Amino acid sequence: MNPTDLLLGWPAPAAAWNEAAPVGNGRLGAMVFGGAHRARVQINDSTVWSGTPAGPARALADVVAAGAGPERLAEVRAALRAGDPHRAEELLMAFEGPYSQEYLPYADLWLTVSGGADATYRGRTLNLDNGLAEDAFELASGTVVHRRTWADAGTGTLCTDLVAQGGSLDLRLELTSPLKEVHRAADANGVVLGVEIPVDGAPAHEPGVQEPLRYGDGPVDGYDPFGALALRVDTDGEVTADAGRLRVTGATRLLAVVASSTAALRHWRGLAGAADRAGHLDTAASSAARAAERGTGELLKGHENDLRGLLGGTSLRIGPRRSGTYDVARDILGGDDELLTATVLFQLGRYLLASASRPQAGPPANLQGIWNADLRPAWSSNYTININTQMNYWAAEAAGLGSCHEPLFDLLDRVAANGREVARDLYGARGWVAHHNTDMWGWALPVGMGHGAASWAIWQMGGAWLVQHVWDHYEFTQDSAFLRERAWPLLSGCAEFLLDWLVDDGAGGLDTLPSTSPENHFLTPGGAPASVTRSTAMDMALIRAVFERTLRSAELLGLGTPLTARIGEALPKLHPPRIAAGGWLQEWAEDLPEQDPHHRHLSHMVTVHPLGRIDPDATPELAAAATALLDRRGPGAMGWSWAWKMALRARLRDAAAARSLFDEATRPLAGDPGTDAPVDGSQWGGLLPNLFSTHPPFQIDGNYGFTAALTEMVLQSHTGTVHLLPALPSGWPDGQAADLRCRGGLGADFTWRDGELTAVTIRRHTGDDAAPVRVRHRDRTVELRVPAGTAVTLGADLRQHGEGRPC
Repeated sequence: MNPTDLLLGWPAPAAAWNEAAPVGNGRLGAMVFGGAHRARVQINDSTVWSGTPAGPARALADVVAAGAGPERLAEVRAALRAGDPHRAEELLMAFEGPYSQEYLPYADLWLTVSGGADATYRGRTLNLDNGLAEDAFELASGTVVHRRTWADAGTGTLCTDLVAQGGSLDLRLELTSPLKEVHRAADANGVVLGVEIPVDGAPAHEPGVQEPLRYGDGPVDGYDPFGALALRVDTDGEVTADAGRLRVTGATRLLAVVASSTAALRHWRGLAGAADRAGHLDTAASSAARAAERGTGELLKGHENDLRGLLGGTSLRIGPRRSGTYDVARDILGGDDELLTATVLFQLGRYLLASASRPQAGPPANLQGIWNADLRPAWSSNYTININTQMNYWAAEAAGLGSCHEPLFDLLDRVAANGREVARDLYGARGWVAHHNTDMWGWALPVGMGHGAASWAIWQMGGAWLVQHVWDHYEFTQDSAFLRERAWPLLSGCAEFLLDWLVDDGAGGLDTLPSTSPENHFLTPGGAPASVTRSTAMDMALIRAVFERTLRSAELLGLGTPLTARIGEALPKLHPPRIAAGGWLQEWAEDLPEQDPHHRHLSHMVTVHPLGRIDPDATPELAAAATALLDRRGPGAMGWSWAWKMALRARLRDAAAARSLFDEATRPLAGDPGTDAPVDGSQWGGLLPNLFSTHPPFQIDGNYGFTAALTEMVLQSHTGTVHLLPALPSGWPDGQAADLRCRGGLGADFTWRDGELTAVTIRRHTGDDAAPVRVRHRDRTVELRVPAGTAVTLGADLRQHGEGRPC
């Protein structure tokens, strides 16, 4: 441990899942409970999802066979033009497939220590800088046991190390799974477990599905939904196998290693050929054995170097404190130091993203990151792409974790491949489309089983929002190879669909028809709630951003195509943002009354954040309307909504409101964490004992969103200017940031004291040496040149101190 490390502490073992400490390596995730007697380590593998690779195509064929397609779409449009949104909603039910698949729990490692029931527990910690979950206890004999658990990225394994001082210990190790066990072997070398994974998993909100978890009992469509786990130990004690478990006696040290091999991982990585079950069992066993042979010292050294290298030099300290061990209940949930809370939650979000989303590791972070213990988790613990998945990655670039963004691009490739078939067969369109949900198989259909509300199920802009992330990655990294090879195919394909989706509005403009504003309703002239209309503000904002970014990409890459010409013709015909009669930003094409003026979703505000198309300087009237809309929506009510409101207030430079929202969001949950709150936000959420954000249910987007919003409060670069302290609350007078990233390949170190900037250093990591860098603090803006690989320091007055130096 370094003296600058930040640790969370708890005096007792976790009594429930939401008290446990998360560790992860991008593929294997674990919730570490601690405890002296029977300690649980609950294990996930990011590739263990219900479903099969062929599932999306099969569902599309069924929907088309049932009557969905371009002809039905024409009927929908006719109904809307005739002023009958409810008839349009009825017709749209034919476009709904069943559901995307579920992210599932995988296994549990149990460590039972003889005499542990009478031990004295010394507490547990989670280090947010090196990823170690540690605890200690003293047996009645006087033997002190120290335990460390971590998810090792270098070997792709989960590791637990125990050291006994002043004596030895005896313990039992068990490996179990909530899935269908089909193989178990145990000997003195370890345990190997084989499980089948369901080929279909229905979400908990579909109670009518008779078999919510359905197993295939073997391969389905050439795919075998199988997973293998292996446990290996390295110890100076004696190891024996007993009824599929391991018994260890007389140990003063023990290293337990768990490895996994799944058919889904091979599919995700595009590996040729399918391994048979014996091959998966062998792969898991050999991976665990190789890691165990390396020993604790070598594994820990590699792990720390890896995670510290990934987390890098980026940090944010708000107030005087960062390093140290903080009791979560006393100092964070029950404390009165909001500055410390902000510092902790900034780093917690970074730690959780680095633990859940790694290049070449597996699928991206889902609704619960990579941590889930429920066979039927809330919302399937999938990818909800009308805000939640996007929020998971809002902080990736600015918080110095750009490489953690890559699994999302891998998912986008899969969604786009399936989305091309959906666009063609459902809508008669080119390009690719996605809707409200997806999963690791790249689901692109609407969901809802023919009875899902159109307000959330019928929304063709999922791809248009997700694809903004490839442009964001380019803007921050200036990686032209990425722009050409990864971003351009996705952007251009999305733009193709949007061009075909737009229809003439009869007045020289272009409409999206049908259109919804997730997940809100308006009131018809008769007072009935409805959701389907034309050209919502969110649609227009996302389409405009896709078109402009596709054109800019083509310009940077030197491409001139018929596509860019079509975009150039369409752009001026898109409806601009409008201000409602009440003075707030308008959500629909017409000034329609909302069913719920306090709705938790802020879909049309996407144009403020993350798109940055409305700004207090460039568009002051629209910015004022956006502020009025936020005032109208009010505070609350769950993690992701709080985080979005915070980020929006930061973009609008309303520091006091952003701070107030942060205070609301970081209070301990007052209700029962095991009882889901109403989705309408009438019951507020809060933080769990392990600082996960919950409504309930737990969704990790709140944690990731807090990191993004805190970053926006102290640094913004979406206008092309490095804007320092744009929304700093007056109650946050002192702080320090290190290597926060800015668009243009830049990084910024800066400090402030008594609310005033004291110094800033700008470094260029990548990008164009000749491009001028604009830096702003309050009303002063300067322009300077920062060559690649150099750093330039400015004083409080933004005057340069000396020459640039290597960085």
